[in-house]
Amino acid sequence: MEKIYTRTKTIQEDKVSGFCPGCMHSTVMKLIGEVLEELDQVQNTACVLGIGCCGLHMDYMAYDNITAPHGRACAVATGIKRTNPGTLVYTYQGDGDLASIGLAETLSAANRGENFSVIFINNGIYGMTGGQMAPTTLIGMKATTAPKGRDPKEHGYPMHMCEIMNQLTAPYYLERTSCNNPANVRKTKAAIRKAFMNQLEGKGFSMVEIVTNCPTNWGTDALGSLEYLEQNMLKEFPLGVIRDKSLEEEGK
Repeated sequence: MEKIYTRTKTIQEDKVSGFCPGCMHSTVMKLIGEVLEELDQVQNTACVLGIGCCGLHMDYMAYDNITAPHGRACAVATGIKRTNPGTLVYTYQGDGDLASIGLAETLSAANRGENFSVIFINNGIYGMTGGQMAPTTLIGMKATTAPKGRDPKEHGYPMHMCEIMNQLTAPYYLERTSCNNPANVRKTKAAIRKAFMNQLEGKGFSMVEIVTNCPTNWGTDALGSLEYLEQNMLKEFPLGVIRDKSLEEEGK
């Protein structure tokens, strides 16, 4: 029998995922590992993990990583990349870490055009810290800090980070993807690969926003969370390329 799939060696062999059933964190980290192997960059990579469920990956990753203080991943990545310009550096952050606590660090790094990549996991809620409302929580979506649902008059509106960064001059590549079906999993892998290639080619700041689910804090099961994602999250956060300067360069 021909073996057609081998688990990426970037995940420690003796570890079993501790993420909730249906969570997409494991899928995304597998895709990142596959891309690093295909680019032969595993030994040349440093990952800066955000706090929360993103930080749990420190137990599974088989290559260099560091966990930043809450919200400071882009600041830490800036320091690592500037002092080690030949290293492939990426951050792995959730919506609370990137868009709330770390909003200043994130936008400042993007505005400077720092030459590293950001993998942004957007599940619309704080995961490990207790299901609080996040900057990306949908209108009417319930959270522990918004038990009646997000009310724009009290809490404001969901933040669209790709579109916000698209107002800046420096970012080179911004794309929003998901992992809700096989086709989108392939698109997500291609987007991660492009973000890493942009960095290796010295093109500057790239971010891949991945719209994901959180069955536990959404109060549903794995299948129910996929339905909610497809019926609600993807309407608020439509998938696609927001900016790709390489297309502009080709046009010229």
